[in-house]
Amino acid sequence: MRRGVLASVFVAFALVAGGVGYAGYNMWSGLSGGDTVTTASGRSAPARTGPPDAREVRDTTRGFFAAWEKGDAPGAASYTNNAAAAEQALTGYRDDAHITRVSVTPAPPTGATVPYSVRATVSYRGRSKPLAYDTELTVVRGATTGRALVDWTPAVLHPELKDGDTLVTGESGTPPIEAVDRTGAVLTGKEYPSLGPILDELRQKYGKQAGGKPGIELAVRHQGGSAPDTVLATLAKGRAGRLQTTLSATAQAAAERAVAQYRESSVVAVAPSTGEVLAVANHRDDSFNAAFQGELAPGSTMKIITAATLIDNGITTAAGPAPCPDTATWQSQTFHNLTGLTPDEGATLASSFARSCNTAFIKYADEVQVDSLTKEAQDRFGLGRDNWKTGIASFDGSVPASGGPDTAANMIGQGQVQMDPLNMASVTATAMTGVFRQPVIVPQRLDGRALATARGLPAGTVSQLRQMMHRTAVSGTAAAVMAGLGGDIGAKTGSAEVDAQAKSNSWFTGYRNDVAVAAMTQEGGHGGDAAGPIVAAVLRAAG
Repeated sequence: MRRGVLASVFVAFALVAGGVGYAGYNMWSGLSGGDTVTTASGRSAPARTGPPDAREVRDTTRGFFAAWEKGDAPGAASYTNNAAAAEQALTGYRDDAHITRVSVTPAPPTGATVPYSVRATVSYRGRSKPLAYDTELTVVRGATTGRALVDWTPAVLHPELKDGDTLVTGESGTPPIEAVDRTGAVLTGKEYPSLGPILDELRQKYGKQAGGKPGIELAVRHQGGSAPDTVLATLAKGRAGRLQTTLSATAQAAAERAVAQYRESSVVAVAPSTGEVLAVANHRDDSFNAAFQGELAPGSTMKIITAATLIDNGITTAAGPAPCPDTATWQSQTFHNLTGLTPDEGATLASSFARSCNTAFIKYADEVQVDSLTKEAQDRFGLGRDNWKTGIASFDGSVPASGGPDTAANMIGQGQVQMDPLNMASVTATAMTGVFRQPVIVPQRLDGRALATARGLPAGTVSQLRQMMHRTAVSGTAAAVMAGLGGDIGAKTGSAEVDAQAKSNSWFTGYRNDVAVAAMTQEGGHGGDAAGPIVAAVLRAAG
């Protein structure tokens, strides 16, 4: 019998008491092609068209579930519109994931979509554990056969599965870890939700070095190792190895609370004297670590690097001229300031920086080379060379040598410039100390990895940048947010316009004593509206 084409017999369907589920499944009639089907009486009839009706949905799901429960991978696969992929996945479910005693309980369908609960047992080397989860499937009309079929996706087997993923049960690839902060306090994903995906990544990378012993787990193995395994059930716990991080539990707790107030927000705190990451938090619907891997225009926080470029290239100084007109035009593109900003033709660079005047910086586009910002970012701030080794996956910024209008746009953090909060926290740390210290979340001594290096900034440039950032924090655009913070403080606000967004992305970076923090909130508005309060909260707790 050809796979996917069953004999023309119908086996009576019966529900077995006690939750065993479907005892039998319907055997659909053989098909003769895309235009006709052979009925039970042997006559040809036109293939059905249109959405499956309620009876077809019922019969198809009954047959599929019953075969799945019996461990009949080919039989269950024949009820789908991709029999080859379905049979492979169903076979792996049984043989690789070691899932047996499957019982499927469907809920009332919504049209052609059927939700259902799965109860099963995972067994491996004498150890067993119950497994329970909910998922759903949709019944569709076969494109060539006209038959009602399960629309196959990996999520039909388990909601955590995506294309290319597999379910496996066995000894975990890496031992569990007990991650601790700089003082030895244990860090868990339950207490610090943002750390969940990061702890998974740290385990994948450092589990064996941390000295633990693997456990036995049911896990989703992602295609090509694109992400750490997602553990679904633990049959036997391993012994956790202790992994030292640079994080501060105090700063991390403050970061978690702060981002929770603003959707699509991320924050990073670093210690400028060492480059150690003190906190990283994200508030997102997915598990993407945008704080370390985001790639977005940083808006006017970029003016820290631009101001350094102007100073280091002898174009102007903090006390030197930087007129702030209403508009500025560069290669036929007109740039504006924030609404309500009063023009000041006699402004200094420090004044225009503190007020975040765009046009003052655009006016100097004629005096910088196409690659001036790029060289400053790479040589002085350690950005854009794709060589940071923080301990987990990270993006180290991009300031390309862009010609045309982007030469000017890059100066105010638009154009082709891309950053994330980790990058901007590092920029602030370098501006504070004059020394680029590549950020790390795992101490270098653990694996001896080579860290990125850069020349850093001249002492005179550092003095002027600190002066400008302090002025911004006490009397400029960041003053309202930074109010009440004592000690040595400085800041820079930013907002980045994005096509198709009603509101700009909010950016803010600041420092207090030996803590530098940067945050970003997508569609958060001005820098002080959303990202600013996040930074201030972390500085208040950790600075």
